[in-house]
Amino acid sequence: MRVEQIAVFLENKSGRLAEITRILAENNINIRALSVADTADFGILRLIVDKVDLAKEALRAGGFTVGKTNVVAVEVPDQAGGLASVLKVAHKAGLNVEYMYAFVNKSGSNAVLIFRFDDMDKAIEVLQGNGFTLLTGAQICSL
Repeated sequence: MRVEQIAVFLENKSGRLAEITRILAENNINIRALSVADTADFGILRLIVDKVDLAKEALRAGGFTVGKTNVVAVEVPDQAGGLASVLKVAHKAGLNVEYMYAFVNKSGSNAVLIFRFDDMDKAIEVLQGNGFTLLTGAQICSL
């Protein structure tokens, strides 16, 4: 129940994010979720896309440093306390959240939380054992 995510290192310069999105668009790659973390000098763009390997190749060909990691996508009701319910279970199990981001499905009543945990196998086991719905990359791209 892991979802492949690409991470792109980018210089904190005007136009770099536009260049990435141009490359993806030219290759007909759809972005399903994203997060940007930055410092004064650089940023890390994390993306869930519909064509992971093509995105990696196209961005590398465009001169970007790209990595691929696994994350967990947890579906929760889009209401107050949705995130808190996941974090409560993670905390109780001793899991550390390295980072997270979220998106809301415009046609549904659920939100999707994207997590990178320090122990991904344990996180999957604990979350499923507590009744949470974990989504695959294909499911996210079909939303």
